[in-house]
Amino acid sequence: MFVFVLIFIPKFIITLFIIILIFYGIRFASRYILPYLVQKGVKNMQDKMNQQYQQQQKQQKQTGEVTVEKGNKKQGGRNTYEGEYVDFEEVE
Repeated sequence: MFVFVLIFIPKFIITLFIIILIFYGIRFASRYILPYLVQKGVKNMQDKMNQQYQQQQKQQKQTGEVTVEKGNKKQGGRNTYEGEYVDFEEVE
């Protein structure tokens, strides 16, 4: 019985130490590292939104400004898909 206690107690203490170490590691990460990562993500998102806003402002036309946009010329002036031809017959 005494041998069992001598073998079991050190393994239990090591397991308990590992559990406590993991618990405090998660607390440290959630207190210091996680807010830093969230702040960095928010800053990146703000930068992207500012960039999109600036591009949108550049693309807006001033009042009275005229622009001419040419469309793509179609080959032969016809649509590539005209649909299916149906031949109707008169019924008497």
